[in-house]
Parts: sequence; C-alpha cells; structure tokens
Amino acid sequence: MTSVQTKQMGLSKNGIIDSLQDLYGTEFTAADVRAWCAMNGCAYQTITNKLVDYKVGRGKWNLEVAKKTVKELEVNYAAPAALPAVEQNLIPTKDDTFVQFGNYGSIKKIIQSRLFYPTFITGLSGNGKTFSVEQACAQLGRELIRVNITIETDEDDLIGGFRLIDGNTVWHNGPVIEALQRGAILLLDEIDLASNKILCLQSILEGKGVFLKKIGKWIDLSLVSTSSPQQTLKVKVATTDDSLELMCSMRPSWSDSL
Repeated sequence: MTSVQTKQMGLSKNGIIDSLQDLYGTEFTAADVRAWCAMNGCAYQTITNKLVDYKVGRGKWNLEVAKKTVKELEVNYAAPAALPAVEQNLIPTKDDTFVQFGNYGSIKKIIQSRLFYPTFITGLSGNGKTFSVEQACAQLGRELIRVNITIETDEDDLIGGFRLIDGNTVWHNGPVIEALQRGAILLLDEIDLASNKILCLQSILEGKGVFLKKIGKWIDLSLVSTSSPQQTLKVKVATTDDSLELMCSMRPSWSDSL
C-alpha cells in the first residue's frame, strides 16, 4: 500500500494496520513506525494511539496479539467454569510413608463401618490429625471432602447458595450437602476457629438431615444410609489441647464402643 493510497483511505485504523503489515509484517518497532509516518506525512503520536491494542512492549507492536487474545477468550468462555463435584474422584491418594499412630485404628474403624458417627479429634497443631483421616479414607477407598473453617465461614460456604451461571441464578450445593448426597466423609478442619455462623450444622450433627430453606428441599441422612437408622448417635472425643477438628461419616450412627 503506497502513501498515496494511505492518504486516500485517510487515517483509518484498518488502513494504517494494513499498510504497516505490508511493509514490516506483523511485528515492528518504533523506528519502523517513525519511518512509515515520514513516508505518509503523519504524526507519530497519532499513529501509535491507533495501535495501542497491539503494543507488546516499549516501542514494540505485534498485530497478532489481539487476534490471539480474542481466540483465547472464546475458548475460555466455551469451557465450563468448574468441574462438577459429581465427576471428580475425591478419594485421597495413599502415602507410603504414613505411619499409623494414636487413635488411627479407631478412626479407620469408624470410617470402615460406613455409619453416621460424628467424631471430634483434638491434639497439638501439626501432629497429623487431618493426615490420619485422609490416609484412613485412602486405604478404605472412601471419598473425603475437607473444609477449612475460619471465623468467616458461614451457611453459604457450608450448605450452599445461589450462583450466577451463564446469566442464570442457579443453586450450588456446598461441601456439607455434597458429602450428604455422596455418602462421603466430611472433615471440618480447625472447627474451634468457627463462629456461631455454623449453627446451620446443628440438625445435621444430630443426625436429622437439613432443610434447604432457600430452595424448599429436605436432605435426609437416610437417603445415603446403607445400614439401620435405629443406631444410637455417639461422639468420640480424643486426647487434648490446641487444634480441634470434626470428622463426620455421613451415614447413620455406629453404636459399638471403641
């Protein structure tokens, strides 16, 4: 494209880009732009203002950048925002270096029973409380959903809430409801840090299920039960000190003493 043709087309963005690409290809520098401006009688600042979408560095432009960005956005938009939990494998990976200790045998027995048995596990921070539950699930092939509790954790984080997906408001299950429906082990890590915002778990810990008032749906523990719902609810409290965790096997209660 000659300077005469460029002047005839005016200083349109597309005309400038086509002309620069004909002369210098898709990548060019400030020196190239200045030379083009001298040939076409244009101000350097005016031209660079029209090329701002293609700038990749100081005094450097790449005409392919915007095209790649658009393609990436199209691919990302077409892809699902997140993999639905039902399609994920939530069984922890076995660690060959794990050494059984403390109440590991009791924890494993509770999980193996496949019965609803809320369990408190206490002990010094870093002594392997969470790891022992993970490895018990790994060895038994049980799914584990772990939730780290903070003072800000509330009903929306645990039970679920409405999310905006593709312009529509859709109910999204929280980790507790997901554990109930999958029959997974629910591990509430550092539960001693929680506030009264987690009182939504009270009926669940009593083995009575939960009513999702926002969508008018009842989730019953018996829906995932594999044994008699007439078993007695018990709580196991282990050792002392510091950090506190709650492990719930989302099945009806195991009544045998440990």
